[in-house]
Amino acid sequence: MRASQFKEFEATSLYCPRCKAAVPVRKKLLLVLPEGDEYEYLCVYCSSSVGTKTDKNAPQIELILKP
Repeated sequence: MRASQFKEFEATSLYCPRCKAAVPVRKKLLLVLPEGDEYEYLCVYCSSSVGTKTDKNAPQIELILKP
């Protein structure tokens, strides 16, 4: 069997419906969820949201509670 060549993709440009073109994007942390961190991709020109991604390889969060 062939091993996977890519573990995870990272978007550098996506289509922006407001700019009507493929544009570079910024990745912004949106939510920290139990199943992974959710990121939002924003257009660098108009700051419109052009996509989201959930990173399932994020490290687990440990909570320390004081009595």
